[in-house]
Amino acid sequence: MSGALGGFLGLVGMSAVAGILVTAAVAPAVALSGMAATNTINVFDSLPEYLSIDRLSQKSNIYASTNAEDPVGTRVLLASFYEQNRVDVASDAISQFAKDAAIAGEDPRFMEHGGVDIQSSFNGAVQTMAGGDTRGGSSITQQYVKNVLIQKCAVMPDADEAAACYDDATKPTADRKLREMRLAIGLEKKYEKVDILRGYLNIAGYGGSVYGIEAAASYYFNTTALNLTLPQAASLVAIVNNPVKFQLDRPDSETNGAANGYAANKGRRDYILNEMLTYDKITQVDYDAAIAAPIEPVITVPSTGCQTAGGSAYFCDYVTKILKSDPTFGADADARLANFKRGGFNVYTTLDLELQSAAETSLNKYVPKTYPGWDVGGVVSSVKVGTGEVLAMAQNKDYSQVEQPAGSNFTSINYNTDRAAGGSGGFQPGSTYKVFTLAEWLKEGHALTERVDSRVKANWGTFQDSCLGPQNYGTKFGPGNDGGEGGPNESALRSTTRSINTGFIGMAKKLDLCGIRKTAEAFGVHAADGGALGQNASSVIGTNYIAPLTMAVAFAGIANNGMTCSPIVIRSMIGSDGAELPIPKSTCTQSVSPEVAAGMQYAMATTTTGGGTAAESGRRTSPREPIIGKTGTTDKAKDTWMSGASSKVATVVGVVNVDGPEKNQRFTKFNGVTASLVRHYVWPDVMSVANAKYGGDAFPEASSNVINAVAVPVPDVRGKSMADAKSTLEAAGFFFVDGGATSSELPAGTVASTDPAGGSASTRGATITARSSDGTGVTIPSVIGKNEADARSTLAAAPFGFTVAKTEQPTTNKAQDGKVMAIQPGEGTASRPGDAVTIVIGKYTAPAPAPAPGQDDGGNNGNNGNNGQNE
Repeated sequence: MSGALGGFLGLVGMSAVAGILVTAAVAPAVALSGMAATNTINVFDSLPEYLSIDRLSQKSNIYASTNAEDPVGTRVLLASFYEQNRVDVASDAISQFAKDAAIAGEDPRFMEHGGVDIQSSFNGAVQTMAGGDTRGGSSITQQYVKNVLIQKCAVMPDADEAAACYDDATKPTADRKLREMRLAIGLEKKYEKVDILRGYLNIAGYGGSVYGIEAAASYYFNTTALNLTLPQAASLVAIVNNPVKFQLDRPDSETNGAANGYAANKGRRDYILNEMLTYDKITQVDYDAAIAAPIEPVITVPSTGCQTAGGSAYFCDYVTKILKSDPTFGADADARLANFKRGGFNVYTTLDLELQSAAETSLNKYVPKTYPGWDVGGVVSSVKVGTGEVLAMAQNKDYSQVEQPAGSNFTSINYNTDRAAGGSGGFQPGSTYKVFTLAEWLKEGHALTERVDSRVKANWGTFQDSCLGPQNYGTKFGPGNDGGEGGPNESALRSTTRSINTGFIGMAKKLDLCGIRKTAEAFGVHAADGGALGQNASSVIGTNYIAPLTMAVAFAGIANNGMTCSPIVIRSMIGSDGAELPIPKSTCTQSVSPEVAAGMQYAMATTTTGGGTAAESGRRTSPREPIIGKTGTTDKAKDTWMSGASSKVATVVGVVNVDGPEKNQRFTKFNGVTASLVRHYVWPDVMSVANAKYGGDAFPEASSNVINAVAVPVPDVRGKSMADAKSTLEAAGFFFVDGGATSSELPAGTVASTDPAGGSASTRGATITARSSDGTGVTIPSVIGKNEADARSTLAAAPFGFTVAKTEQPTTNKAQDGKVMAIQPGEGTASRPGDAVTIVIGKYTAPAPAPAPGQDDGGNNGNNGNNGQNE
């Protein structure tokens, strides 16, 4: 009895609601003017009249292209992202079959009512309250309202709030139904029927994550909403009625699967077709053909996530990280990603598919995805000089969206980028980092030909550090040169050409470690893990952990005459309405002066030719544009690098140890190629494509003062102690070398001589060899002007004991006749007792008489020589 009473009361209640709705729909001016007499009408009036319709969630796409000038025309889809697979389309892009099917099957009086079909709502309520099957009575407009409310819940960031919102929008209560009706009436007052129908077909769910008629047509039948056939359109509209029951992507379903011809969907489809015939939307012929047509879904799963991007997946992943992290796209990370997934954006990236293909192909050829006992990684990053556009980003692993065990051929980690952008903690760049010491060297006024102490030694002493104070490493730091290259007094230029460790440490000794770090940072260099860059002496030769992309950006800055541009990966972004949206821009800053950059380019170009460490990469690159480069090899050849650039493109290639036990690449081979040489195969493969496509210009000529060291006087240190001489010469910028002892009259242990000699000019940093006196030498005494006998006596007497030889030299000065005119070696020259000396004795010759006036001077007649004799 209680059930019957409840049904009766419910019927009464719904009858009242129906009366209200008739009033509101037929005479809205009365209902909204407050003229209605009942409290019920007043309650209805207090409900919100208008529902704002926000942008629908749509699928977003990431594209690459082969032509930067025509990114849309040459676009290639890398991946799509969505929470709801939807493509919002205009009314004229939807088949009329689909529109008619929706009206006939869901709301036959849609074109006549004012938002609520009173008859349908009342009949549904009567049937439900009387204890019959539950029957929906919602108009298309009401269903649209309900879906809009649900969409508003879906975009809420807080899960609990979203759940409560969804419950409020869907719970079967009279209050909810009343609000829905009022909003539907308000919606009809603002929008045309055609717009409401279009919105309904675009917003409706079609099972799973498929939303909207366009995505449903693509997913279920591999077609478009415009090209749907009559039976296809009816099947899709059928799904809307009950997505879980009628969706067509579960062929194994017992109630709605392939075996029974998708019986559940077919039943609803055929009902809709019958309604379309009843309401004259189709002909009998169309109806018969559609009823007879089998349901044959062609499930076409849309690309979603970066795993669909193949070898470009890591670049794609980096793009998504930018979309999540850059404030341009939203206030916080969750909002940014939600905006992207729901936004219907087309993102056109900077990726150059030709360079990317070259990078992928070469890595696949030379670097294996796995190697026994070694988690090997191969990386390529290319950046466009002057713009910061990332043109290529590849690695030897297969992309995974979840973390994989070390050593697997799959990884979710992007080896090219920082940890915050989905990358690793970085890798030691080895000697490629030396270019920042080179930059600081030139910034501080030193020249490329200037020399430094480049000896291999165990104690380099104290380095200057303006940030942390002087750093004395004592015997804790004593790097060698990997291949034994280098001498004791190398120039900055040769140290760069041959990558001489001790040469760069010698340069750093004359610089400020903090200054070197700041110069690296000026080129955009930073630690991949987000920490601070190290600035100790070992960092000079590349012990910081840097992401390959960071180094590519820095080398692009060097090639760009010292102006570094931050990396960007998005060239343009188009909204669902076709409007271009704001995107992050590259920021370009002058890292070093163009003059310093030209010096760096000059030195780094020498590495790619002749005996330079990057000559192999230079030789293999074709076409050969002007290039600069720097190699890098870490301790025990664990990681090897080739970094370089033309004036258009910079590329970094590395073969690295990702994790765990390492291999010495000099003793490891990949398919017959020594691992340490792989960089010189991959880098040319990529840069050959870059040179062919982008070309290259000559780098600016370096100035003479950047290349050539200034000549300065060598201090005269004779007579000083060797220690004082060393201090004096080093303070003047020279490299002191002890040349051992020599015989000298100077006190033993003091400097007897230098080479070059004191007072002569030499370049700053040049080697000055000092020889100390052994205290046994004598100085050749003064004998010039003495007669031969006295000179011999002086020279032969103690302490000299010289052996004396004589030569004669004619003189017209009678006073010099028989006298010593010169001595060899000269007076004051240091010598040993008993050494040989030669005295030069003058021999007087009378001058010839002057010719008589008018007489020839004897140059031509042959008779002026007193019978041929000269006087």
